[in-house]
Amino acid sequence: MIGVKEYRTITEISGPLLFLEKTEPVGYGELVYITLSDGTKKRGQVLDTSKDFVVVQVFEGTSGIDTGAAVRFTGETIKLPVSSDLLGRILSGSGDPLDGGPRIIPEDRWEITGSAINPWARDTPREFIQTGISTIDGMNTLVRGQKLPIFSGSGLPHNEIALQIARQAKVLGTEEEFAVVFAAMGITHEEAQTFMKDFERTGALERAVVFLNLADDPAIERLITPRMALTAAEYLAYENDMHVLVILTDMTNYCEALRQIGAAREEVPGRRGYPGYMYTDLATIYERAGRIKGRRGSITQIPILTMPGDDITHPIPDLTGYITEGQIVISRELHRKGIYPPINVLPSLSRLMDNGIGPGQTREDHKQLSDQMYAAYAEGVDLRGLVAIVGKEALSARDQKFLRFADLFEDRFVRQGREEDRSIEETLELGWELLAELPETELTRMDRETIEKYHPKKRRKNGDQRS
Repeated sequence: MIGVKEYRTITEISGPLLFLEKTEPVGYGELVYITLSDGTKKRGQVLDTSKDFVVVQVFEGTSGIDTGAAVRFTGETIKLPVSSDLLGRILSGSGDPLDGGPRIIPEDRWEITGSAINPWARDTPREFIQTGISTIDGMNTLVRGQKLPIFSGSGLPHNEIALQIARQAKVLGTEEEFAVVFAAMGITHEEAQTFMKDFERTGALERAVVFLNLADDPAIERLITPRMALTAAEYLAYENDMHVLVILTDMTNYCEALRQIGAAREEVPGRRGYPGYMYTDLATIYERAGRIKGRRGSITQIPILTMPGDDITHPIPDLTGYITEGQIVISRELHRKGIYPPINVLPSLSRLMDNGIGPGQTREDHKQLSDQMYAAYAEGVDLRGLVAIVGKEALSARDQKFLRFADLFEDRFVRQGREEDRSIEETLELGWELLAELPETELTRMDRETIEKYHPKKRRKNGDQRS
């Protein structure tokens, strides 16, 4: 029977791959155990199968394996032991405990491959998720069930932002349970320690499941880490009715592992050497986020990726942008100014923002306030280029006010502390304070009724009249 027989028919070892011949028919994705001559066991997965050859990718690397090693096919795919005890645990990229705790006692075992949500069964993402970060909550709102990636660059504080979101994210006005699944791929030991200490220090670990794949772990493990995380999220969301935020960092390391495995298989490369199927592969991860009709739970996803050379047209951010519903862009220029979090709202976008803001969600003035701040900030940034040519003194009084607004926007609205958790009310009020620096005649994205009700000067005047 398949799963019992052992084969000693390894003909070639290439990187993390084993090539076997003369096996019985085996299935794609099947779990494999390899026994070395010294008795050590390693795990692998069937990557490719044909009439003559089977290709196995080894999770722990092929070091120490020779052609005499015994290979056993289990007849099963990789499964994650799932249980409500997952919360509060720190696990490796392949699901083994890293926190010194016992192995998970499973209530069930779920296949990690999962599947994309049927479009017909999808429910429209609506509810507002408060991250406590003004540039996201106020300008690029995250909605429950959305997939909203963060585009960053090497050396920028995307991991700090991810940790802050993991600590602070909440759904307002509900008693429903909220959990965070945090998966880090290809990180250093120092970064891993930072993540673990931060989760433990802030108490966020109590409602979190953490998967850590280190830089010196086999690249092949990096390919299963996000799937492990999403399987845990699906269990918590659809079996325990929880609302789950999944943070995946760094998807660039995942794609590099995909390219490495593709090269070992001698596949014909696509753009910049990445596999031609990378779009499909990424979609199998991103499309596991969402809401399902008739189910109380939901999965919201924030993939984080570093753009090689800060190039937003690179295949990884390019393909990610096609699949997801917007992007949050981290700016190197703002980072150089010492501004945290250095989120540039101009190229950022949340395509589902309108579903999660307004009366009953945030506030009725949210949409107009966001549009007006965006327009004013964009004009101020454009004027900086003009100042570099003609000097500040050559600007009109009106232009100087917009130039000042851009500086204030970055210094007061964008800049906030790493531990600062702003409510949506605080974010919106701060936006109005900044817009009060501009003449009312320039607030062209707002109607008169909204200005009369929320403009600080109008409220002070109305308050004086009432007194």
